[in-house]
Amino acid sequence: MIRAAAILAFAFALGTGAGAQSDVDVTSGQGAVVRALDKVNGHTVDTTMLSGGGQAILGLEVELADCRYPTNNPTGDAYAFLTIRSQGSSDILFQGWMMASSPALNALDHSRYDLWVLNCTTS
Repeated sequence: MIRAAAILAFAFALGTGAGAQSDVDVTSGQGAVVRALDKVNGHTVDTTMLSGGGQAILGLEVELADCRYPTNNPTGDAYAFLTIRSQGSSDILFQGWMMASSPALNALDHSRYDLWVLNCTTS
C-alpha cells in the first residue's frame, strides 16, 4: 500500500512539471563576488574573483569555474561553480553550484568558515 502510494506520488510529480525545463536564458559573467565569514572572530571578507581563477580567502583556497546569471536581469539570481579546499590541503571541502539567492541550498559545510556567492561580475 505504501509502495503504491509512493509510486503514484512520483508519477504525479513527473506529470506536473518536476522534470520540465526552464525557459530562462543565462549568460556567463566574467567573474563573481563572494563573501567569506570566519565564524570564530566574526570577520567577513568580500572578494571579486575571475572565472577560471583561484584565490586564497581567509583560510580557504577558492576556485571559480563559472558564474551565470539571467541574461535579461544581471542583478538577478546568480549561481557559481566553486571548488573549495583548506589552505595547504588537496582535499576538496566543497565542489558544486552555489546560488546567490539560496546559499543554504548547496552550502559549504565547514566548522570555522562560511562562504557564499553574492553576484556575478559583468563588464
